[in-house]
Amino acid sequence: MLQFMLLFSRQGKLRLQKWYVPYQDKLKKKVTRELISTVLGRKPKMCNFLEWRDLKVVYKRYAKFHFCCAIEDTDNELLTLEIIHRYVELLDKYFGSVCELDIIFNFEKAYFMLDELLIGGEIQETSKKNVLKAIQAQDLLQEEVEEMQGALRELGLV
Repeated sequence: MLQFMLLFSRQGKLRLQKWYVPYQDKLKKKVTRELISTVLGRKPKMCNFLEWRDLKVVYKRYAKFHFCCAIEDTDNELLTLEIIHRYVELLDKYFGSVCELDIIFNFEKAYFMLDELLIGGEIQETSKKNVLKAIQAQDLLQEEVEEMQGALRELGLV
């Protein structure tokens, strides 16, 4: 089971974090800082797995992002790499070629995609097509709500 997932830039800026196990805020910040510096300090040719405390850390660099997951020591590292890759494919499919600004300005979409893919640290949906359908349905619903709010404003009801 995934304990948490972090997405950060090459400069060490945290762009997305999802915690599946409760941690205190102070500990979250410490863990995040420690892992970002550890992962960024590793050479590109080094293994994408490392043992950290009582967990395994699996990370992968895609373009300007590092995706980092912590898993229990009994979990499969290759499956975790596949989950990271599937998430990157979803982001690329939705945003075109995903860049840092897409994540910054559309972080709610990135979280929604992650929530459609994983629940409670376990894979929920393996089909990219089904995840993208859910996201498109969410987009349509959001557009309808915004149109209704605009119409209500025009009528002076809001």
